[in-house]
Amino acid sequence: MSAVIHLQALGLTEYEARAYTALLALGRAVPARVARQAGIPRPKIYETLERLEGRGLAAKMGQNPLEYAPLSAREYLARARRSFDDRLGALDRDLSRLAPDPAPEAVYHLYGEAAIRSLCEDLTLNARRSVYMAGEASFAQDLERLTPRGVELRRTHLTGLPSVAAGGQRAFLLARDGEAALIAHFIEEGGVGQAHGVHTHNPVIIHLIEGYVNLASRQTASS
Repeated sequence: MSAVIHLQALGLTEYEARAYTALLALGRAVPARVARQAGIPRPKIYETLERLEGRGLAAKMGQNPLEYAPLSAREYLARARRSFDDRLGALDRDLSRLAPDPAPEAVYHLYGEAAIRSLCEDLTLNARRSVYMAGEASFAQDLERLTPRGVELRRTHLTGLPSVAAGGQRAFLLARDGEAALIAHFIEEGGVGQAHGVHTHNPVIIHLIEGYVNLASRQTASS
């Protein structure tokens, strides 16, 4: 069950996640029934339900017979979201003290198609104002679907312009918010070597990519 997997990712044990989803399905039940519904050994169900009570996910509803009822899933998710945001904020502060932001002139090399695609997805998802991209159509379509609503998108093909990739390679260009850019070379099917590229915050390179995408867009529109 996917809900069990997601609850485990939020820190619940497998038994806790299974017991909680069982309670949500039952509404209110004695421990033995929860154990049957969740597929949990009966000797383990009492301690599991007590832990759920400690997490604020379940509550006792009487003593004779002893029953448990689930507490609001929405409230739990809201608490988990606040806790996660707090942890991210703390991590951001700690990492900022350990290392400064990358220098604008720095250029970072990327190797492997998976690494390139992952960074392109991150850049696109984090866009606030604009995304410029040109190159491989299928990949550009995937990124277009990830572009946040309200962000200006410039997407085009690299046709009719001087190539920015060597023979047997396909170029892909991406610039985000005037702050970050990526130039990637994917290998043609059957080609030799691995995909590679560079990532930078250099404003000169970012401006060049934006200009090249605009030029390619005008070239495509006029052809």
